[in-house]
Formats: sequence, structure tokens, C-alpha cells
Amino acid sequence: MLDQTAVSQIKATLRKSIENNEVAGASFMVIKDGEEIFYHEDGLADRETGRPVERNTIFRLYSMTKPVTATAVMILLERGEIDLFDPVSQYLPGFKNQHAEANGGLVPVEREMNIHDLLDMTCGLVYGGTNAAGQATEALFREIGERLLGEAPLGTVEAMNKLGEGPLAFQPGTSWAYGTSADVLGAIVEVVSGMRFGEFLQKEIFGPLGMKDTGFWLPEEKRGRLVKTYASEQGGMSLFTGNHLGIIHQMDREPAFESGGAGLVSTIDDAAKFTTMLLNQGSLDGIRILRPRTVQYLTSGTLNDRQQPAFDAWHTMSGHSYGNLMRVVTDTKITGILASPGEYGWDGWLGAYFGNFPQEGLTILLMIQKKDAGTTPLTRKLRNIVMSTL
Repeated sequence: MLDQTAVSQIKATLRKSIENNEVAGASFMVIKDGEEIFYHEDGLADRETGRPVERNTIFRLYSMTKPVTATAVMILLERGEIDLFDPVSQYLPGFKNQHAEANGGLVPVEREMNIHDLLDMTCGLVYGGTNAAGQATEALFREIGERLLGEAPLGTVEAMNKLGEGPLAFQPGTSWAYGTSADVLGAIVEVVSGMRFGEFLQKEIFGPLGMKDTGFWLPEEKRGRLVKTYASEQGGMSLFTGNHLGIIHQMDREPAFESGGAGLVSTIDDAAKFTTMLLNQGSLDGIRILRPRTVQYLTSGTLNDRQQPAFDAWHTMSGHSYGNLMRVVTDTKITGILASPGEYGWDGWLGAYFGNFPQEGLTILLMIQKKDAGTTPLTRKLRNIVMSTL
């Protein structure tokens, strides 16, 4: 259990953040050795109606979807259905004959992008930017967005084949950039499994783990639990309702494009089932999702010496490396937070966050819903309080 001083500090820190209009509301959970030792909720899920954040409030995960996608890939790996050095074009022909940026122009790739490149984001795919790769990616997401609610929306595999036709920011394997690789991985899972990505996740992960409120959309009876999203503005917060990265914000229909990089919604309890499964070496309550050796590989990936400098430019990720769609702590002396060697996790665009700490048998989960959030100062403050008690 956390001592009373730490509990009071956590509650006061979260309350101050709400009063300062940094977040509208939040859920925060700490799990130790598989047992919940702390849970707290505060603030509003809907400021307009006064609906509070509750334990079963549903949050958009955005990039906290990525570790789920990496887990799906590992399921295929340990069954012998894929090889991480398979070229992406083996599954998605749009990735054949790619070109990469070099010296202001485009040149043929020196080798094909493979699944391993996608998992480590060393493939040359990006989310946006002024370069050719970024502009092509933004154009694709505009097309996905324009067709999102129409009669002919782009599906997962179709969209990713189109992505493959655009240029890469660099030669596969030579650097690192945060980008769309998890979306491509979702499409590969779809091709290999012969079922829609969401069906695969439900059959292989969500169903077995009892994650009953996790998926790519919400039936009508659950939509009243979906949290509203807010954006910071001078002196306050404003409601945000826009679709982003091909995600239908209202989550009110089954999407054609199931984004392995950003598409899931979940509750804090569902997320805890997934993170506890990983920390428990692949099983939860007698249900095995992955074998222990596979989990160890999944959660310990790092970049090589050629790739790491590009990741080091992300200054709040000092002391970390990256692998299998997650951050991994490599040097606690320079992290800028109280950290643990080998801890891993990820966050999302709207602020969903998890960290697993294998040495301590600890999980920290935070759910907020704020535009452009990622890992916020509030996130770091709360985890520092917890880590200081260990």
C-alpha cells in the first residue's frame, strides 16, 4: 500500500491540475505484484453536463494502442506465422519498389523495409512534416479523413498499401522516426490472420483477458461512458470534437480503417488487465496470451548505435531507448524522472499512459483526455510520487 502521505500528495497534485485547467479529469491506478494498491479518480468526463470521471469511464487510447498491436505481432511470431525479417511487401504489395529521401531527392531503397523495422520505427515512415515523406503521409490521412464517414471509406489494408506508395524519410534501418508503422503492422496482422484486425484483437487478446470495454468503436449502450476531449486555450479549456489520424472521434460506428497506431478505446480496468498480463510474463488469471520468452523480447527492445541519436533528440526521453512500439529505460541517471532499469510502456496523444516496472513488479496507469497531451508534467509528477515511496 502507498503511505498516507503519498496518497495525499497524489490527490492534491491531481486536484491542482484540474483547478488550473490543465486537465478536466483523470483516473489513476497503481498495481503492485498483480494487486491494485491505489486507485483515484477526480474531475469531469464531460464539463458541459457535469458528468464525473468514474471507474468505468471510457477513454480514447490513441498511441497507447501501439503496445497492443506489438503484442498481436508477437502472437504471430511465436506461432511461426511470420518472420520479423519478412519484407513488408510480402503482405502489402504497395510497399514494393519504395524510394527514400536523400540529398533533396528520392533514391531507390537499399533494402526492403521489414517487420522488424516497423516494430522499432526505424523504417522511414513518419506522421507528417515538411519533407516529402511527411507531406505524402499527411495527404493520405486527409484522404482517410475525407472518406471516413462516407459510403466508401478506406479500409485498413487499402490505406496502408497507399501509404507504401509514398516516399520514406530515410533508408530502412538507418535512423529512427515516430510514425505510422503500427498502422502498417495492423494491416499485416489482418493479411496474415485472414480476419479484420479488430476481430483478431478480440479473439486473441481482449476476449481472453476479459477486456469487455476495449475496441475500435462503441455500441450505443456504451457511448454515454465515453469521455469528452478538451484542448488548452488561454485561461481555460475548450471542447475538441475533431477526427484525427483517421479515428472517428465519436466512436459511434465500426470503422473501415482500424488503426493499429491510434484507434482503440478502453477503460482503466481493461488497460490494467493488458499491462498486468505483460508484467506477469504473458498470462493473467490462468489465461496465457504470450509465452514468457516472447514477452521478454517484446518489452526489452532497444535501438542500435546508428538509430539511437535520432531518438535522443526527444529530450523528455533522455535515458530511454525504443523498441517494439514502446519506450524502455536504459539509464536511470539521466531520465529526468524517478525511473527503474528496464521499465517500459507508452502513452497516447490524448494523455493515456502506462508504465510497467519489472524490477518492482509495479504498474502505473493514468487516463486523461486532453488534445496534444502525450506524457504530461502531471503524468511525471504523479509517477515521481509513487516511485519515491519504493
